Amino acid sequence: MASTSSVAIAHPIVSFDTEKLILVDAQDHAIGSLSKSECHEGKGILHRAFSLFIFNDAGELLVHKRSPHKPLWPNYWSNSCCSHPRYGEDTTVAANRRLKEELQLSCKLFYLYKFQYHAVYSPTGAEHELCWVFIGLNNDPAQANANEISEFRHIQADQLDQAMAQRPQDFTPWFKMEWATIRQKYWSQVDLLFKQTERS
Repeated sequence: MASTSSVAIAHPIVSFDTEKLILVDAQDHAIGSLSKSECHEGKGILHRAFSLFIFNDAGELLVHKRSPHKPLWPNYWSNSCCSHPRYGEDTTVAANRRLKEELQLSCKLFYLYKFQYHAVYSPTGAEHELCWVFIGLNNDPAQANANEISEFRHIQADQLDQAMAQRPQDFTPWFKMEWATIRQKYWSQVDLLFKQTERS
């Protein structure tokens, strides 16, 4: 990724190893709760998550580089925002909360799809998630939480395609999977976001 990104600024801590996440089965039925740290230990335990793809009117996607202090995939580029609903929290409510906490942004989010994936980072940590994927449109300047994000920038879709093809090792595994699915199956819905803005 290019070095023309914006640098994150200090913000409160918004993520805790002790917070309870939602354990789910393969059909996304809630079956219990476990701490965030326990959900990610070893090969990981299946839990609910979400990923947000926030575009602007220029058709660019907001992407970020994960904080170097992240236990999983530190310093990797990822999609606009990704996290977990807490136990008892609605997923869409959680997604809006986290967008505000990480980037100081608010926008209407549109659900696309959900999928299950498993990605191992190290012998001691992994992601095993049933992830809800949302898109949204926002033109406001972001202010990134330095506890979560080290850099962020906007990038055109074709430039992101090229960057992922040339250096796939720079990107989080869920971002690569989700971006491929969006480009192949849901790009018409992304286009609709821009058309709605043009009409307003």
